[in-house]
Amino acid sequence: MISIVTAAILVIGDEILSGRTKDKNIGYIAEYLTNIGIDLKEVRVVPDEEDEIVNALNALRNRYTYVFTTGGIGPTHDDITADSVAKAFGVPIDVDPRARAIMEENYKTRGIEMNEARLRMARMPVGSDLLKANQGPPGFKIGNVFVMAGVPSIMQVMLDSAAPMLATGAKMLSESVRGDVREGDIGTELGEIAKLHPDTSIGSYPFFDEKTGPNTNLVVRARDAAKLAAAKADIETMLTRVRAALKVSA
Repeated sequence: MISIVTAAILVIGDEILSGRTKDKNIGYIAEYLTNIGIDLKEVRVVPDEEDEIVNALNALRNRYTYVFTTGGIGPTHDDITADSVAKAFGVPIDVDPRARAIMEENYKTRGIEMNEARLRMARMPVGSDLLKANQGPPGFKIGNVFVMAGVPSIMQVMLDSAAPMLATGAKMLSESVRGDVREGDIGTELGEIAKLHPDTSIGSYPFFDEKTGPNTNLVVRARDAAKLAAAKADIETMLTRVRAALKVSA
């Protein structure tokens, strides 16, 4: 039986919703998870509001194998992700001595004062495991939730730290076929092929070719190589037939 592991991303921050900050983490995490056999199923973006974070987190962690959060673990008053995660799990939050020791050593070598604001970043829900960071405070894991920084360079190190803790499933295989037809020329035929291959995912992605005009790329995904090949073969046969009817050369 094929093992399927699922995940969601919860992006936290008013600055994302306002457009002031452009998210650079979703695509990175999505590709990272796909490459190790985890299906990203959902992404949500919520403001820096406790109830919104708690409600979204509880919904996602009960629906998917893993949840990855980004943002809201900095030193300021509106960084409330850690508190919200603790509330979602119903556990206390306090300064984690392991996190504090890591931060104090890091700040000492950089000549930075460990003040009250920075100490807030060492507060974690009781029972958490730490996620390594390349500078400053670590992220943390509790249950099936991985809490990471919003800064891409820091988040990426935390995600690498999380990877050994993840169960992975069968990897999704993918093949791409250039259509050399318009998307509307093959919509009906492609739907019929999709029905014949229920264990595959078939996507149609229009693009504009500067030399030939409107065109379409078709992408087939499946976990089984033989099923992937069969669906791809049917698509190629269909494309040959449609091009001939339209008198279009590949």
